Amino acid sequence: MKKFDTEFFKVQEESFTTKRFLLLMLIAYLFALGVRYTWIHLMGGQAEFIWNNQVMINTPDGYYWAEGARDILAGHHQANDLSPVTAPISILTAWLVKMLPFSFETVILWMPAVFGSLLVVPVMLIGRAFKLDNVGFVSAMFASVAWSYYHRTMAGYYDTDMLTIVLPTFVLYGIIKALLTQEDRYLLLAPLFMVLYHWWYPEATSLNSAFSAIVLLYTLIFDRKNIYLYKLFLFMLISILPLGDIVDISLLIFVLLLLHFNPTKVKTSHLLVGLIIVVSIAYIALGGLDPIWLQLKGYLFRDSTSGGDSKLQLHFFAVSKTVQEAGRIPFDVFANRISGDSIIFILSLLGYILFALRYPSFWLALPMLGLGFIAMKAGLRFTVYAIPPMALGLGYLIFWFAQRLAGVLAGERWKGQRASWGIALALLSIVLYPNLHHDVFKYNRIFTPTFTKAEVENLAKLKKIAKRNDYVLSWWDYGYPIRYYSDVKTFIDGGKHSGEVNFPVSFALTHSQVESANMARLDMEYIEKSFKKNSQKSFFETEMRDYNVSTPEAFLELLKNPNLKLPKKSQDIYYYLPFRMMRIYSTVEIFSDIDLKTGALTHRSTFYAIRNFVRKNEMAVIGKNAYIDLKNGIAHLGNTQLKLKRFIISYYDKSGKKLNKKVRNYDNENGLTVIDMFDYHRLLILDKKSYNSTYIQLFVLQNYNPKLFEPVIMTPMAKIYRLKR
Repeated sequence: MKKFDTEFFKVQEESFTTKRFLLLMLIAYLFALGVRYTWIHLMGGQAEFIWNNQVMINTPDGYYWAEGARDILAGHHQANDLSPVTAPISILTAWLVKMLPFSFETVILWMPAVFGSLLVVPVMLIGRAFKLDNVGFVSAMFASVAWSYYHRTMAGYYDTDMLTIVLPTFVLYGIIKALLTQEDRYLLLAPLFMVLYHWWYPEATSLNSAFSAIVLLYTLIFDRKNIYLYKLFLFMLISILPLGDIVDISLLIFVLLLLHFNPTKVKTSHLLVGLIIVVSIAYIALGGLDPIWLQLKGYLFRDSTSGGDSKLQLHFFAVSKTVQEAGRIPFDVFANRISGDSIIFILSLLGYILFALRYPSFWLALPMLGLGFIAMKAGLRFTVYAIPPMALGLGYLIFWFAQRLAGVLAGERWKGQRASWGIALALLSIVLYPNLHHDVFKYNRIFTPTFTKAEVENLAKLKKIAKRNDYVLSWWDYGYPIRYYSDVKTFIDGGKHSGEVNFPVSFALTHSQVESANMARLDMEYIEKSFKKNSQKSFFETEMRDYNVSTPEAFLELLKNPNLKLPKKSQDIYYYLPFRMMRIYSTVEIFSDIDLKTGALTHRSTFYAIRNFVRKNEMAVIGKNAYIDLKNGIAHLGNTQLKLKRFIISYYDKSGKKLNKKVRNYDNENGLTVIDMFDYHRLLILDKKSYNSTYIQLFVLQNYNPKLFEPVIMTPMAKIYRLKR
């Protein structure tokens, strides 16, 4: 292929001594770590976020991995509790807790910051591979604090994200290092990091496969006669075989020895081609493409409903429609998450192109860049993948401009030296500002720990009351923290929350107490039966069959019967009803307000939880031309007037423990209910369905049916009831 003249795109190379390079790497690492410490410092001054003398973590998913680490340290866990005792992050956490003189809470708080800041290492190594240590340093500083990366590796964000970008960036480094040196000792560098990446994060299959494909494509375009590159592709292909990580590593070593010693009489190039064909066939035959298709289907071709059992052809509400990070995002949000600003984003992309035009091997970063750009359709979570290559592009552009400006201002002798470094650092401070301002002064203040101390105290009390095999019914957002702090089982959680499993819980929270109790008991007992029988049949298929009904509507109608014959009670069920659920009540309701035959959303109930209102004599002023006339029982909403059935004001006594209520009834049976939650400063506007819902009756009003529910823990932040049936 004819060489392209790239002199115009050139940045003067700088290769530091090993000592200076490591010093700059340490500076970049401490910078990244220091920025992340700011959140701990801020939250450490707020007592409501301290538990066991440490700031609590800030992601619900973190409690899943923490549960696994806790159980590893304890040496046991209950059957079918879904505890991730074999997860790498849980194993690593347990090991660190054993080895280090820090508490469990301190370790999980700091791990994301300590490991996430390691991104500076592969970024600087990539720069060094191109003999551009200057570019690597500036790029590492920027990448480590870019919005999206900071969000997912900040202190307290205890999740696999702490290494899910670090490891593929090491893979990219391994590919580039092998390609630039073409030394056999680097052949296994990228493949071994690919295996490690997959071990840490099983969803890495797609990106690992893309890396393998881009190496083959690069070889065919730029250097198709180079046997070394085909070797690299072969080893990368072996590393993604779905045979298990240990088997893949064993095959890598075996094939390396086979190619090195070549005991066969077959020509090396022919042997290489044969191995590539065999491994490719094995990769496809073993289902290597299946995970890729499933991810594409889940994020790029998702629908608003998810299918249930194949026989019944039921439709449930898809969770992806309610998760922000899995939805479409506008360009400015997309650009900000990657670069902190739309202009910086465009400059970074330009820099990436300049870098790749000068060094074609940098095109090999396209899989990470492409996966990051998928975020425009697939959601926020993918933006983080584009940060390392975009940061390197920005660093390259900064020095490309700085060296030319230095040449104009200070003469030729200054190119790439002090003047260019001074200009580059000034430009770095400019592009860092919007990211640091967002990370430290905005995001840190709005991103708080998952639960407050008061909420955790309730769950800690429940741990002493409930047995380890008992179930807690609550929304999936709170599933992992409940399991961690109370050491119980849950119906749904952050990993088990498909539309089908969410339906019964949504139904139980948003329907009457009788329907709720029947649904909860049935759901729990059939979950346990499915474990014992290892059955994959859907909730509705088994229940409808056992109750001899042919339609889901008929089955749901049965649940209204207070005397419905239920399975024998095997374990207790506790309802965890937090105040924080009020803000997502309407989302919770969607999952059961759906026509199961067609997937169409049915008429949703009226539910408004208003914070900004003013109490004024016999009125509650909501906004301009919107107020509630409590004297006459009429809600004035613009030109619309709606009659009330009742007005309730609820308030706690001086001890903060006893809930009092005052009720005013109006002569309108079909009207709305307005509840003034005085101590919470919340005004609820409810129709009949939402007013009668189990959540409103049990949490807001404490009007529980004593035949069905028993109060266990009653605090303003959360109410916990035991189901008697």
